[in-house]
Formats: sequence, C-alpha cells, structure tokens
Amino acid sequence: MLRIITQQGEVQAELQRICDRTQDDQVQHKEATVREVLQAVKRQGDKAVLHYTAEFDNQELLVEDLRVSGSELDAAYQQVSKELLEAIRLACQNIEAFHRQRVPKSWVEFGQGVVLGKRYTPVDRAGLYVPGGRAAYPSTVLMNAIPAKVAGVSRRVIVTPPGIGKTINAAVLVAAQEAGVQEIYRVGGAQAIAALAYGTETIPKVNVITGPGNIYVTLAKKLVYGTVGIDSLAGPSEVLIIADSGANPEHVAADLLAQAEHDPMAAAILLTTDSRIALKVQAAALRQLEDHPRRTLTEKAIAHYGLIAVVDSIDIAVQLSNEFAPEHLELEVAEPWELLPNIRHAGAIFLGYSTPEAVGDYLAGPNHTLPTSGAARYASALGVETFLKHSSIIQYSPEALQQVAGAIDVLAKAEGLPSHAQSVKLRIEDNEETGWKE
Repeated sequence: MLRIITQQGEVQAELQRICDRTQDDQVQHKEATVREVLQAVKRQGDKAVLHYTAEFDNQELLVEDLRVSGSELDAAYQQVSKELLEAIRLACQNIEAFHRQRVPKSWVEFGQGVVLGKRYTPVDRAGLYVPGGRAAYPSTVLMNAIPAKVAGVSRRVIVTPPGIGKTINAAVLVAAQEAGVQEIYRVGGAQAIAALAYGTETIPKVNVITGPGNIYVTLAKKLVYGTVGIDSLAGPSEVLIIADSGANPEHVAADLLAQAEHDPMAAAILLTTDSRIALKVQAAALRQLEDHPRRTLTEKAIAHYGLIAVVDSIDIAVQLSNEFAPEHLELEVAEPWELLPNIRHAGAIFLGYSTPEAVGDYLAGPNHTLPTSGAARYASALGVETFLKHSSIIQYSPEALQQVAGAIDVLAKAEGLPSHAQSVKLRIEDNEETGWKE
C-alpha cells in the first residue's frame, strides 16, 4: 500500500531515503565481478562474451549466433501486429522530428584578422544498449537509435540480452529497423558493454555507449568511461507528481503505478495539498492493483519506494521536488505554466491533467532516457548532442597575432612555459622580415 505522511520533516527524510536507494551495500562486490568481466572480454573477445552469456543469461550461444541474421530481422515484421507497427512508426516520426530541432549548428565568426568558430561532427560508431529481462523495450530502441541517426553517426549497433531460446523480441527488432539499425547483437550485461568498449572478433569497438541497464551494466559503463564516452549512469526510474484538488485520483494512481511497474526499485511519489486526494489516490491504487499483471513487482516497488505526502502548499511541494530532482515530474495542477518558472531540477516535466508520463515514454518526441537519483540537478536527457563532439576553429592573421603577442608572452612566462612565448615571437619576427605575408 502507498503510505501517506503529513509531517514535513518526515517527508524530507523519506524523499532523501528514496533518492539514496541506489547506494547498494554490495556495490564493491558487484564492481569486482564487472572488472573481471571487462578484463576477460578485453583479453579473450568473443570467447569471454559467450562464456558470460552462458553464466549470467543461461544461454549457450555459438559465435555465429551473436549477430541477429537478416532472416530474423525480416521475420520480425511478420510477428508484430499492424497496430503495433503503426504505433512504432508514429513514435519514430515524432522522435525524429523533435531531435532534428536539437541539432547544434557549426558556426564561424570573422573579426578584425581573427576567425573563431565551432564545428560539430558525429562520432564514427555508437553502441546502443537495450535492456531485456522483465519486459521488452522497443521504445528504448527508438530513443537511443534515432538521436544517433539524426546526429549522423555512420555505424549504429544494438546489443540486447537474448531471451529463451536465443530469441530477441520481435517488436525490438522491428523498432531497430524502423530507426535505421540493422546491426544487432544478442548479448547483454557487463559483457555487452565490454564488447562495445574494447571490440571483439565479431562486435565492433564503438566511440559512445548509450542506454539503460541493471547495476552490472551501469557499473560497466562507469568503468569503461574514458575508453569510450557514455550517456549517463542510469538508476531505477522515478516519478514525482504534484497534484492539487482538481486532479483526478484515478489518473494520479495510474501514473504512480505506471512508474512502479517498471522495477522493484522504481519510485512513485505524490505531493499534494489536499488530504482527500491523498486518501482517494491510495484507495484507487489498491483497486487498480487487484488484477494487475505485474502486481507482485509493482507492490514491492510501492511498498519500499512509494509515497504520498500531504504538504501545506504547492510552493512547498515545488521546493521538495527541486530538492529531490526527479527523473519525471508531473504537474497535475490547474495552472501548470505558472509553476514552471519555479521548477529548477527535473529530467522531464509533464504539464497539466491530461499529460501522463506515458506520452513521453513512448512517442511525444523528447527523449525518455533521463537523469535519475537526483542527477537532474546537473544532467540532462540523452539527445543528439550525446553523439556529437565539437572542435574549435581558430585563425589569426599576422596583424592580429602581433596585437596579442605581448599578452601571450606575459601569460606564458607566468606559467613557466617559454616555448609557448617563443612560438609567437618567432612568427612575429618572421612576419616583420617578410613584410607580413599571410
């Protein structure tokens, strides 16, 4: 059952406890296991990947099983309904349209003998991790693959854990193809991250790895960062809802359960000024759970990380939300746009009574791979920028170099770097001798 609390001090303590839920006492032990996997894959390539897939996923694969075949990709279209295919295509359209608006533009600015600019270029290869296990996630495929495509990444590869009988969910395979990815490998866990980071005989080494996963995937991404780039260290998902007396309790309860059904560590939080709404949401959640297909998992999540808090004002709710910095924030209030300027930290913000988080999860367009566990204080959603890097463009004319030579000389001497100063001085002398030739 969702707990209801009313004391502000207790609310703050509970929110902090929930935010800290990823601080696993077993992290050191798990990290040691991940290090072992990373080193084995780095040394042994495919052999280690197959070994750990058998050990951790109970799937005995051969090398030729690693890459999903063209015939499997074709067959996937026969295994999804027309309605699902249409939904995937609508999501693709919306996600691509949104991300195309986010592509940063290269620029060059010409001044008095000085040219400055910034040039954006995509990475050569991107590895996209799509989790398996409790559910299939075609939406995660789209949210990772489409920004990479829009960024112009020439080689995009997906890794995802194999299911029973070495299978990959058909919706995942269709989503990948609709997003422009044909290169898919049936491998998950830390061994998949290692294969992408270091390369194997079969799986290519990439430049950037994106996508959420379990604690072993997250630790592997953390440990290979520097060898490759990563998007973020994603933790369990979370939603925080701010609701006033006009919110529909059934809707709010459904939104809380929609988050809790993801994972036993998912967090579902309601902050409201109305004690009647709190009681009605609590009762509605109980009713909705009665025939829930994922009842056990969902109940576990709300028992540990579910919360309904009655607060004195919407302003206090906003303050508490900013301190928590939720991955998803729903403003189920009459005037959400009035609250928006005061929201400082949230991964994605859903405004109004008719905007559930589910629209953002699937097809609104903005990315659903978001910062968790308070990381929204400093981090942002996955986007086109994740797959781009930028280079500075600098050009000085002889005259412009002459004008700044003195300042460079002073700064170089202050840092004890005489060759820095000399590199400018020699050019000035040569330019004076040759008559300032460009």
